[in-house]
Amino acid sequence: MENLPRITISSLDLSRLEQIIAQIENQNLPHIDALRRELDRADVVEPTQIPADLVTMNSTVRFVEEATQADYELTLVYPDRAGETGTISILLPVGSALLGLSIGQSIDWQVPGGRLIRLRIVDVLRQPEAMGDYHL
Repeated sequence: MENLPRITISSLDLSRLEQIIAQIENQNLPHIDALRRELDRADVVEPTQIPADLVTMNSTVRFVEEATQADYELTLVYPDRAGETGTISILLPVGSALLGLSIGQSIDWQVPGGRLIRLRIVDVLRQPEAMGDYHL
């Protein structure tokens, strides 16, 4: 997973995600280390500085898995909303891969079984920060 694209996250998302990771650290959940690495390498800005084309928590995003051209439209959510129709948890590999990417960016990401996939952001259909909601 070399040549990772630059990512940006809000300080609020970072704070909430760090709290979640601290709460589940001892549960030995797969892929938490990958999420931690993403948070560590992210540019962190205030929620009011988030561009509208960026995937943040609670954003509805359209993305493509490039090898298969499978197209997805999902909302990136915290674990408490995981399992709702049309959502993907930040604790899943694809969820942590999406966070902080902008329209047009791609990322190579390892999924269960060790396979690498390439995801490309096609559109951010709904983003709380773009709607002036800085506390979701």
